[in-house]
Amino acid sequence: MQLIVIVLCKESPSIELMLSIFTSYYGEQVILIFLTFLNHIRDIKDPEHPYSLEELKVITEDAIVVDNERSYVRVTFTPTVEHCSMATVIGLCLRVKLMRSLPSRYKMDIRVAPGTHATEAAVNKQLNDKERVAAALENPNLLDMVDECLAPSYA
Repeated sequence: MQLIVIVLCKESPSIELMLSIFTSYYGEQVILIFLTFLNHIRDIKDPEHPYSLEELKVITEDAIVVDNERSYVRVTFTPTVEHCSMATVIGLCLRVKLMRSLPSRYKMDIRVAPGTHATEAAVNKQLNDKERVAAALENPNLLDMVDECLAPSYA
């Protein structure tokens, strides 16, 4: 029997160290798959452009903070323009992807990078208010847009 272990981490760990830890505990039949948080969200598509958020430099590895001990994740994103009308949709896509992927114990903080959006404070407030997020996800048109951005691309 083989054991497949998926490790979600901020940065790529030492594969040799992790393999030795898991094989000493579980035996030789272990397969490790490492996913960084950027790997997890890099393929989210921009709602207006035919590119991913990573390709547009909206998200970067440096803008992701993970504290596993406190079950906390912060993703700071940079809209492509200061007056981006899709900033809240992009943030909602990030939040929904993480909500669907991470254990429920994680607290998520999704933010616009300081000084990169004209209504930064309002966008941040909307993205981190549970009631506003829940209301947004009840809107079928908005949910369809989010699901389209999160749909895998096989190109």
